[in-house]
Amino acid sequence: MGASSLKKGIWRCEGDQDKQRSFCSPLRGEMEQDSVREAQEKEHSERLVSSRLAWATGAALFFGKEPCAESMLSTRLVTLLRVVVFTLVVAVVFKLVSRPRLALPGNELSLASSIRFWNKKSEKEQEPWKQDARPVGGVAQEVKEQVESLAKVEKLQTLPPLDPNAPPLKVVHLDLKGAAPKMKYLEQIFPLFSSLGATGVLLEYEDMFPYEGDLQLLRSPYAYSAEDIKTIRNLAKLSNLQVIPLVQVFGHLEFVLKHEKYTELREVEAYPNSLNPHAPGAQALIQAMVIQVMDQHPDSPWLHIGADEVFGLGESQDSKNWLNNNVGDVGKMFLNHVVAVARFIVERRPGIHLLMWDDMMRQISASSLKESGLPSLASPVIWFYAAELNLKKIDQLISKYQEVGFKDVWFASAFKGASCIYQRVTPLSKHLTNHLSWLKVMKSMSKYPSISFRGIVLTGWQRYDHFAVLCELLPVGIPSLAVCLKTLEHGAFSGKAQMEIQNLLGCSIKIEEGICKGSGAFSGSEVYNMVLKIDKELQKQTEELMNDKRVRGSFTNYHRKYNFANPRDLAFFTNKLEKLLVHWEPFLQNFRTQMETMFFPDTIEEWMDENVNEHMDKLRKMAADADQIGKLKGRPKSQ
Repeated sequence: MGASSLKKGIWRCEGDQDKQRSFCSPLRGEMEQDSVREAQEKEHSERLVSSRLAWATGAALFFGKEPCAESMLSTRLVTLLRVVVFTLVVAVVFKLVSRPRLALPGNELSLASSIRFWNKKSEKEQEPWKQDARPVGGVAQEVKEQVESLAKVEKLQTLPPLDPNAPPLKVVHLDLKGAAPKMKYLEQIFPLFSSLGATGVLLEYEDMFPYEGDLQLLRSPYAYSAEDIKTIRNLAKLSNLQVIPLVQVFGHLEFVLKHEKYTELREVEAYPNSLNPHAPGAQALIQAMVIQVMDQHPDSPWLHIGADEVFGLGESQDSKNWLNNNVGDVGKMFLNHVVAVARFIVERRPGIHLLMWDDMMRQISASSLKESGLPSLASPVIWFYAAELNLKKIDQLISKYQEVGFKDVWFASAFKGASCIYQRVTPLSKHLTNHLSWLKVMKSMSKYPSISFRGIVLTGWQRYDHFAVLCELLPVGIPSLAVCLKTLEHGAFSGKAQMEIQNLLGCSIKIEEGICKGSGAFSGSEVYNMVLKIDKELQKQTEELMNDKRVRGSFTNYHRKYNFANPRDLAFFTNKLEKLLVHWEPFLQNFRTQMETMFFPDTIEEWMDENVNEHMDKLRKMAADADQIGKLKGRPKSQ
């Protein structure tokens, strides 16, 4: 390269001279001898060295190194630069760490990550919840969205502590997964509950809760509104009733898992009963449900998480894989799920008291229960509905729960819905005896100094599960509820208890007959008496007519199929048939009218189909066929 080219190539930058001096580098080679150029070069070199030294100092500070000794910066300037750079670095790192991490498509949040996100537990604490992060259809994407949405929800204010000296609660269970009462009827029966001695209501909403957003498909067409829930809480408060909402979190999730959207979360693919605790999205679904229910009950100090009858647990491939790695301990698998749910709830609402049915815990070892941490999170509700209880077994359960560290225990009896899956009329004797048995258990609680009896739930099941038929309607169970509550209040079904019931209900309890005799003055007494009549007479009268010898001899299905009969023989039973219809048709119309004041149309349709229409349809069809064949006046049978 020649001298002329060196002259042109000493500075390989264009543009503003100041910028060239700041960012361009000198080329090696001979320098021009021209004095003016030499002076310019000297000036530029001094500025360039100064710029380089400043950059070197900043870089050294950024990476935690000392600046070169060549820098002429003072110690005070160096310290200031360190503080500024360190502050900027910390701010950047904090922003990056605190940013929520979203799951990428095809790599949605696993159950373990969602639990760590909500509970902020260490990897060691959450090790049982390491889950497969594989995507599950459209559910995993929804899980991601639910978790992100839940992340925005602030922890609610801590609830005030309960009075340790308060008497045990007497809680009436309303199973709303069938024949849910209209608001008007709730207005009438809450004061009655209180008058009978109840101090709380357990609301098992199922599909009657007004779930919102992605969970809206869980709602029944007749679900209560958010405003209705507020009204229910106010009605309970006016009647001095504690409200305890119940959300199933494991078993009895048929109302959720029946939907195609959530079938991939089933423990057994063919059955909608139970949740697969390992499936991606399982925890997020439960958390979303629980949050919505708690948000609608901000003042409730109690929450029941169900967790009973987790049928099929351990049968999914996920569960089998987990069991293979955990010595086949189904009990531990159960505990892992409910503990994760419980921790999520108590961390979101400090001070809340959790209840759960105890049946799944009965076969779990004391050591596993203690190690799980569940005793510090929830209280067991020991439930038995038989007339005569196995007191020895209950004693063993209470002792076990005391041993593992539970501080409180609840009991659960039944005032209806526990006798037969299709029971129409509540058997008073059985439920009275059940409560007399529980009184014996309550009187023995002094034997257990480290565990306190906190309350009893008088269950009133409306269905055995989401798909089963209706049990006794609530108005039909009111006399039984009165018997049970007054027996608990007085310690026996005494004469005083019976007199108080008669004054409140307007009818007299006849335990032997299983009825409350008299017209009744309680809300729903009309339906109660009409159901008694239907149960006692409609089927019986229909069957008597069908078995009449004239019908069986002259008006069989064969006669009706071919449209022939002797008109003389028809006359022997058609008058009776007509009288039955004249009696029952207006009666059932009145019954429907009474039902409409208390229940939604789906309940009325179902109850009529299950208990009335079968018999009335027989009578109506028989009357129509007899009229048609009678008009033929003894003609030959049709071909």
